[in-house]
Amino acid sequence: MVAPQPFYEDRGTPIAIRHVLEALSKAGYMVDLLTFSAGADISLPGLRIIRVGGLLRIRNVPIGFSLKKLLLDIAMTFALLRMLRRQHYWCVHAVEEAVFPALLIGRHRGIPVIYDMQSCLPDQLSDHPLFGTTIVQRFLQRCERWALRHAAMVVGSAGLKPYVMRTEPTARVEEWNFPGQPHNPDPTQAAERRRACEIADDAPVVLYSGNFARYQGVDSLIEAMSDVLEQVPDTVFVLVGGDRESFSPEIRKAVEALSPQSIRILPRQPREALPSFIAMADILVSPRAGGDNLPLKVFDYIAAGKAIVATDYPIHRTILDENCAVLVEPRADAIARGIVHLLRDPPLASRLGAAARARSETHYGLAPFQRFVDDVYRRVSSDLKLAVKLQ
Repeated sequence: MVAPQPFYEDRGTPIAIRHVLEALSKAGYMVDLLTFSAGADISLPGLRIIRVGGLLRIRNVPIGFSLKKLLLDIAMTFALLRMLRRQHYWCVHAVEEAVFPALLIGRHRGIPVIYDMQSCLPDQLSDHPLFGTTIVQRFLQRCERWALRHAAMVVGSAGLKPYVMRTEPTARVEEWNFPGQPHNPDPTQAAERRRACEIADDAPVVLYSGNFARYQGVDSLIEAMSDVLEQVPDTVFVLVGGDRESFSPEIRKAVEALSPQSIRILPRQPREALPSFIAMADILVSPRAGGDNLPLKVFDYIAAGKAIVATDYPIHRTILDENCAVLVEPRADAIARGIVHLLRDPPLASRLGAAARARSETHYGLAPFQRFVDDVYRRVSSDLKLAVKLQ
C-alpha cells in the first residue's frame, strides 16, 4: 500500500487507510505500507511500515497541496521503484496521487494496481493559483481519466462513484462504506465532557467535528448560529477540529460577536476522545459546502444514534435520507431552521437518531466492511490468476 499521507494521524484519509489495513490484516494479508516519515506507528499482524522523507525532517504535513507534500511525494516515488525492483508484490494499493507512479511502474512489471480514490484530484486543486488554471485543470483531468482507465479496480470514497462513471465509463469502480466508530461510552463520560467544556447539564449542544477547510461549510454553520440562538438562547455550539485562525476575517468577526458562553472551538482531538464529545451532543451537524466525497465523520455520526442535520448534497444522500436525518439547503438560514426544528422537537430527534443507528448497524458495521474488502481483493486476485493462465 502506498499512502502519501502522514500515517497515522487522526484525520480523514489516514483514518480510512487504517480501516483498510485492519481489514487486510484480519483477512491474513501481509502488507508493506509505504508512507511519509510523519505520523505515529501502529501495530497490526502482517503489517510492515516503511517511511520516506526522514532526511527532509518534515514533521507536519498540512491538508492539501504544499511544497512539503511535493517533496515527500517525489521521495515516495523513488522508494516505490526500489521496492518493486527488490520484492515481488502481487498487488499495489495506491492512495490518491500515488496511483500515478504506481501505475507507471506497476503496469511495466505486470502488477495490478487498486486506485484508492479518496477525492477528485483536479477538484481538490482547483483553488490553487497554478493548478486551478484552465490548461492545468485539463491536464489533470486527462491524467485522472488515464488512471481510472488503467487501474485494476477503483475504490472511491462514498459519493464518488457517479463522478468516476461519468469521467471514465470503462472503470471498474466500487465505493468505500467505512464502519462508524463504536459508540458505547460510559454514561458518565458525557457529563464529564460537559464539565470540561464548561457547559451546563441542561444546555442543548450542537456539535461539529472535522477540519475547518472551506469546503466543510463551517462558515455557513457559524453564520447560522445567531439565528439559532435567537430562538433557543441556551444552545451551545461545539466545533472540534481546528482553531479560529482557520476562519476568514469576516467569520472571525461573526464568532467574536457571539456570546463566549454560546460557542466552544477546540483543536483536533484524539479519535478515541470523539465518542465522549458526540455523547454530550444533542445534534450533530455536517454543513458540507462542496466536494464529491462523503466526510468520514458521517459514518461516526450515524453509529452514535444522535439526530443529524446535514446539507442536502448527493454525497450526504449516499447514506442519509429524511428517514434518519434532517437534510437542508446549503445556506446558513436553512441550517439554522434544521437545527431549531430538532431542538424544539426532541421526540423527532430521538426517532431520527435511532433510525440512523439501526442503518449503521445493518449496512456500515465492521462485518459488512470486512466482507467488502475481502471481495475487492478476491476479484483483483482472480483477474491476476486468469491473466497468468492466459499467458
